[in-house]
Amino acid sequence: MNNYFIILGAGKGLRFSQKKPKQYFKYKNKILIHHSIDKALESKLFKKIIVVASKEHKKKFNKYNKNQLIFVNGGKERKDSSLNALKKIKKFNPKNVLIHDAARPNFSIKLLKNLVTKLKKNIAVIPAIKSRDSIKYENQSNYINLDKKKVYLTQTPQAFRFKNLYNLSINQKNNIDDEATLFLNNNIKLKFISGETHNNKITYFEDINLSKTYFGIGFDIHRLIKNKTLYLGGVKIPFHSGLKGHSDGDVILHAIIDAILGAKSEKDIGTYFPNTKKFKNIRSPKMLKPIIDSLNKSNFYINNLDINLICEQPKVSKYREKIINSISKLINLNKDQINLKGKTVEKLGLIGKEKAIACEVIISITKND
Repeated sequence: MNNYFIILGAGKGLRFSQKKPKQYFKYKNKILIHHSIDKALESKLFKKIIVVASKEHKKKFNKYNKNQLIFVNGGKERKDSSLNALKKIKKFNPKNVLIHDAARPNFSIKLLKNLVTKLKKNIAVIPAIKSRDSIKYENQSNYINLDKKKVYLTQTPQAFRFKNLYNLSINQKNNIDDEATLFLNNNIKLKFISGETHNNKITYFEDINLSKTYFGIGFDIHRLIKNKTLYLGGVKIPFHSGLKGHSDGDVILHAIIDAILGAKSEKDIGTYFPNTKKFKNIRSPKMLKPIIDSLNKSNFYINNLDINLICEQPKVSKYREKIINSISKLINLNKDQINLKGKTVEKLGLIGKEKAIACEVIISITKND
């Protein structure tokens, strides 16, 4: 294994339009550039990982072992930063080198392995995808349609035999968009492989701030009383008792409502449905609907629900499918995103004596900005 991984992270990211460079913003709970470092380390494919960045940001990499990471000062342009890194590792006599943009955090380790494997029979291997969009080319104020079937969108990491890349880079005078350009400009054959559609480049602030995920916890408990219908998750359940409450007492739907409100920081179910004459004996699906409507209008969507129904009887397993089907329809969520578990309390307390039923719900919701 004589592979080296270079991450270019010295750019200022002017199109990102923020005071600090994009590579130091949090993305999926981690500094953007750290995603690339961590994946390279996890792959165990590389002798060294070289980070090219500005001196002022060197402390951002203090958490990494110095035996694993080499820090290199960035240059004025991309070609300068890349060459600085290549010069730094030349003394190690590397066989292969991969060049990667810090602004692409979503590549996979599978892609890394594929690139290294393909280098056994090629001197340059480039991941690329086809365009999904129609493409126009401006030529002296005229616009020309390009055949998107023949257009390749190249990505990083890009993989090269070190000696070939070094010799081309040392003689390069003009700015380049990527290292593949060096080979194309010198009529040297490249090997293109399938890239990854999720390996997108973070360019604008909205690329890193597309969505926010929130979690909420809901809980509800009601006593069981005779001569009342039992509803759970909007389903009528055959049972000797129902749940006492101002409404129908459906603890599952009430807990779902509270979980949604909690995730949105909007108080609790009693705020919206107080014990007044207006809501006397209201069915819980009617309570849930305006909460779901508000969720949708606020540009949120539900990722998943995890539900614990806590009771001795009735047995959840007998009605699990019906309840999940009901919830799926009520909140317009796929059934495989809803989990329902039955829990007992080992005959303890009111629930153990079959005098009450409780429910707790954890929900994950995401907002698209």
